[in-house]
Amino acid sequence: MVRLSVKPLMVGAFLAGFLNGSTGLAQNVASQPVRRLTSTQEVRPVPSEDFRTPSDEQIQLLRKDIRAQRKQLIAANMKFSGAEAEKFWPIYEAYVDELVAINRTKYDLLKQYAASYDTMTDQEAGTSVGKWVTVDESVAQLRLKYIPIFRKVLSARNTALFFQLDRRIQLMIDLQLVSQLPLIEP
Repeated sequence: MVRLSVKPLMVGAFLAGFLNGSTGLAQNVASQPVRRLTSTQEVRPVPSEDFRTPSDEQIQLLRKDIRAQRKQLIAANMKFSGAEAEKFWPIYEAYVDELVAINRTKYDLLKQYAASYDTMTDQEAGTSVGKWVTVDESVAQLRLKYIPIFRKVLSARNTALFFQLDRRIQLMIDLQLVSQLPLIEP
């Protein structure tokens, strides 16, 4: 189920643990034995009974909270000189504005999927996969576009740190969102 009423501190703590290099989840998963499926076993996705498509208002509130937390996490983890900070934040805001436009498409895809995962045709599933990959490509292109722009105001190490933080935050957000969606039935 999509849980869009997540408290900001919960998301922040979740993201902060990931940013601080917390590997508890990864270690727990890695320590589990690998389960092999035989031809007689069947694994079926089981949608939650209380799964509901999120409303536009819920998505907007979540996105607003995430953007605020993203900025706080970046500020808390970057080591700026005064001059760097003054030049960085306007570029960051422009970057986020473009990222928000791309993420709007991502959230639209999430809503479409949530509304139709149990009735999706093969053609719709194929189209959906193509759209997801296009969104991923758009984010990668945006990052490539902004590397030299950030590099003009930050050291190479701080530029690398920013993009590491940005990627980690986005991966955690994506993981939290998509892990709540039921799998499509084959």
